[in-house]
Amino acid sequence: MNTIFLGVAALLAFLLMAKSFANANPTLLARGFKQVIGLTLLIFSGFLLMTGRYLVAIPLVVFGLGLLLPKLLQARTGSAAADDDAAEAGRRSSVRTAILDMELDHDSGDLRGRVLAGPFAGRDLAGLTADDLRHLWRDLRSDPESRALLEAYLDRRDPFWREDLNGDTASGHGGAAAAGAMTEQEAYKILGLEPGVGETEIRDAHRRLMKAVHPDHGGSTFLAAKINEAKDRLIGKHRTRSNH
Repeated sequence: MNTIFLGVAALLAFLLMAKSFANANPTLLARGFKQVIGLTLLIFSGFLLMTGRYLVAIPLVVFGLGLLLPKLLQARTGSAAADDDAAEAGRRSSVRTAILDMELDHDSGDLRGRVLAGPFAGRDLAGLTADDLRHLWRDLRSDPESRALLEAYLDRRDPFWREDLNGDTASGHGGAAAAGAMTEQEAYKILGLEPGVGETEIRDAHRRLMKAVHPDHGGSTFLAAKINEAKDRLIGKHRTRSNH
């Protein structure tokens, strides 16, 4: 009776397995079969090694690893690519003046800012009303660099904001005055890079940011100039070091 029961159970198991094999994707099935064979060979070769049969075990280990390694390498490469994508997705650039601290998201192109000094100190630009922003813009008359940065933000938030200034724009728009040479640390922040990256990474970051802020695409002349200056500063540093 037990023999008959086991036979029926084995037959049912065989039929279920046959159905699964029939419905399975042939490519996935072949990959899975290779992995099962590879793992089985490694287990069996481990037993042979423990019993001292090295001449038989070693070829089996090599063959088993040959079946498993492509899958392991593929998983590792996929994980590394995912990490790179995640790191790329989280990149931001920052530009800081005496009055404003601005941040540009590389993926969305969103420009966010915070006021560092003055009547609106500590407040985010996104939380200021249109009247507040016009007031801030007028207050920045003596700080052309901060004003140009605010204009870059306003151009993205409200492309028609200049029409509401009743001629004030003409006295303040036209680019930022030079505020001294850009430091290496500032250049890295503007490009959203960590210190020590290579020339390729610098050029890639510059190209990516220029697509987001180029004036021809509705971006900011001031930000584009800053990004170009940051690239030139870091590329020049790399070339100077390579010549010594």
